[in-house]
Amino acid sequence: MRVDCTASAQSELAAPPSVQQFCEITTPYLPETDSEAAFITAMRDITRWHQQRSPWYARLLAQHQVDVDALTTLESLIALPPVHANFFKQHEILSVPEDAITLHLTSSGTTGQKSQMFFDAFTIGHGRRMADDCMQARGMVSSAPAHYLVNAYEPYDGLRVGTSNTNQYLMRYAPAAEVFWTLRALGQGQHEFDAFGAVARLQRWAEGSTPVRIIGFPAFLHFTLQRLEKMGIAPLQLAPGSAVILGGGWKGHADQAIAKEAMHASITRQLGIASERIVETFGSVEHSIPYTSCSHHHLHQPTWSRVLVRDVATLRPLAHGQAGFLSFLSPYITSVPAHSVVMGDLGVLHAASSCACGTPTPWFEILGRAGTSSNKSCAAAAAELLPSG
Repeated sequence: MRVDCTASAQSELAAPPSVQQFCEITTPYLPETDSEAAFITAMRDITRWHQQRSPWYARLLAQHQVDVDALTTLESLIALPPVHANFFKQHEILSVPEDAITLHLTSSGTTGQKSQMFFDAFTIGHGRRMADDCMQARGMVSSAPAHYLVNAYEPYDGLRVGTSNTNQYLMRYAPAAEVFWTLRALGQGQHEFDAFGAVARLQRWAEGSTPVRIIGFPAFLHFTLQRLEKMGIAPLQLAPGSAVILGGGWKGHADQAIAKEAMHASITRQLGIASERIVETFGSVEHSIPYTSCSHHHLHQPTWSRVLVRDVATLRPLAHGQAGFLSFLSPYITSVPAHSVVMGDLGVLHAASSCACGTPTPWFEILGRAGTSSNKSCAAAAAELLPSG
């Protein structure tokens, strides 16, 4: 691993106090005005942190003539040169020493160029706690055991795929009774989708009183529901307290994607899980802040970040309602200069007032992924395991 980190980081690993204080906020959806001053200060200080510890990032700021001391407004932070998520597919850039890294994850599945992201204890610790806060607010934390149908890669020694790590973490929100991974590990880094196994587990679990939680890629849940219908199996009634937590998107299998409303209706009809118990999530290894859907199924901006949509040609921020590249700012990450990133996902940002759930922050919808087949996401690679037709 190439470590792009100056020697000064060896003796000063504690995050700036402003960053620590900001990341310790536990209210997941504060109005932007309530946290704006703290956000600006933390973003300025984390920018200086990376400037002082990453020679590459220092050169980037110099190239764009950025005066870190002048980062005193949200507009000045938005004007920071964002790093494209694809950059991390080709480069390993750190702002901490290698021995400070506690977790190494990749973005893609079995094929395609992988982003390599490295997390120190501060970054992964706060990122996970933020996810806890969001799931608690969404009513997904329970002390009652649950069965888990996990539509993601079954773990094996050496697997670093971020989505599998995320799904393992999601199982902390209700104690695991039985766990079934639908993308079964075959050895040597290979996986195979086990549709019949998924159907059999759901049938057996529907006969019991233990709630079921279905987590992971929506494409595989959709295919399982299709298989239930093709096999002539009557709708199941999973136990009260069951839930669905979707993440990863359709991306590379968009030709089989169905509308969100149709997907939710199918889940309710075939599994007996009410719409309010269906949660969608968005995240990536390049930006691990949690985005969790509200009761109206909108992905709201949490306290710890600011969401932008940028023009695909100029990267300038766009107004609400206009489509462009999703872009995120957050001071949570000390290990890698990824505090201002632009994604390969296309999206639209909406005002908080346009959602009836009452959450006081803007929300965004994802339109799809820009790029070619060589820019595969984890969901895209996983979708290749779905049978055709």
